[in-house]
Amino acid sequence: MDLRTDLALISEWIAEGSHVLDLGCGDGTLLAHLRDTCQVTGYGLEIDEDNIALCIQARVNVIQTDLNQGLSDFADDSFDYVVMTQALQSIHRPDLLLMEMLRVGREGIVTFPNFGHWRARSSLLFRGVMPTSRALPSEWYNTENIHLCTVRDFEKLCDTLNIEVLQRTAVDTTHHTSWFMRLVPNLFGEIALYRFRSKPVKRISPSKS
Repeated sequence: MDLRTDLALISEWIAEGSHVLDLGCGDGTLLAHLRDTCQVTGYGLEIDEDNIALCIQARVNVIQTDLNQGLSDFADDSFDYVVMTQALQSIHRPDLLLMEMLRVGREGIVTFPNFGHWRARSSLLFRGVMPTSRALPSEWYNTENIHLCTVRDFEKLCDTLNIEVLQRTAVDTTHHTSWFMRLVPNLFGEIALYRFRSKPVKRISPSKS
């Protein structure tokens, strides 16, 4: 199975034999690939009925749910990884969902369109209008994206939530990457990919008298 480059990068971040929860799993392509190549088990959460039917055809375990309702059905530390691709910007409270991801999973992986890309900046600067681009094709009045952010915005949120970024990369809308996207992702990356976890608790050693 040929994967999009972003999904292939995500699959490289997931250890063999892991237990994975895929939020907004679409047609189940990622979970099916991980199952067949890495002996990964897990579930997908999806709201679209057509995608749910495709998951069932692919023998992917899928649950119909709205991610805005949170992950209360899952116990703490139920998964090794919780993945969410291209959905963060459409969530009502992305900060709360990130914390939920790290409550039920040891690590989180997200991807989202980068609003700091140079095309978005130039549209605002020179045309004075909300940008449309290959990564953000909808108009401001009919888009599902309600919380657009940049790479820097996301990393600032991670600091606020005490989240440690483990890996970061960026791709374009054809899901290819390059050295300048990796070097300056906030300017040249159209889609950002992050792997993260809660920051380890620092233990204070007792002072010696």
